[in-house]
Amino acid sequence: MGGLDVAAAPARTNVPVRAGHLLLMPGEVDDFVGVKVASVAPDNPARGKPRIQGSVLLMDAASLAPVALINGIALTALRTPAVSVAAVQQLRPVRPARVVVFGAGPQAAGHVTSLHQVVGISEVTVIARNPDHAAQLVAKVAADLQIPSRVGNLADLEHADVVVCATTARTPLFAAADLRAGAIVVAVGSHEPDVAELDPELLAGAQVVVEDPATALREAGDVVLARSRSKLDAADLVPLASIVRGEVAVDAARARVFKSVGMAWEDVVVAAEVYRSWAGRRTGVATDG
Repeated sequence: MGGLDVAAAPARTNVPVRAGHLLLMPGEVDDFVGVKVASVAPDNPARGKPRIQGSVLLMDAASLAPVALINGIALTALRTPAVSVAAVQQLRPVRPARVVVFGAGPQAAGHVTSLHQVVGISEVTVIARNPDHAAQLVAKVAADLQIPSRVGNLADLEHADVVVCATTARTPLFAAADLRAGAIVVAVGSHEPDVAELDPELLAGAQVVVEDPATALREAGDVVLARSRSKLDAADLVPLASIVRGEVAVDAARARVFKSVGMAWEDVVVAAEVYRSWAGRRTGVATDG
């Protein structure tokens, strides 16, 4: 992955269909090419089906021969928290961290688990529209991770070290003034230019880190809307790679925001590791990684 140019990655294609829309995400990393096809059907929960479904087709880069078809939702549940936690590690978090998570679905659960494993969590507070779902996640966290957890409210933001936003909300979840100074905010729920989980005022005063500035300016509603209201300049966006390489210093004196929209190269990297792991178990030969 040393030669990967994130900025050159193909853009996500959004295709409207009668029941919702399809997201097409092609990418190439090292020895593999892949494409994720995800469907977003807003009415599916009423049918008892997931709102988002999909698959990842992984191919050998040399021949373009398909080598694996992987459940896209399961893969995304691995990929998104992994990218988020990689970012949080770079943003100088308090360890162990007091975490507030908005949302109670698979992404919320995955972020809590990954943060606990990598950063360490002292306590978790869950805020969700559905109190039953919030209570279920609290019970799961307490049982699986043995860390203090409870259902909370916006007042808990005053003491949060890390805030995770993993929702389908179309408008900001909280006001910038609700957040304590120096907190880290991870927002993964929005990938549409007119949808935002975060208050533009938060981005105005924060160090804003993204996977790729061009992609964020095109797809991340949190960024697009803040910029349209003159709360954020394109030049203010910091690529995560620049922090990893030490080209940009982390400003721990103010809030740090990591806004992720998910990129196809991330799916290819995770799909390739899943495939290598499966192939290694099948042959009994250890694989790299």
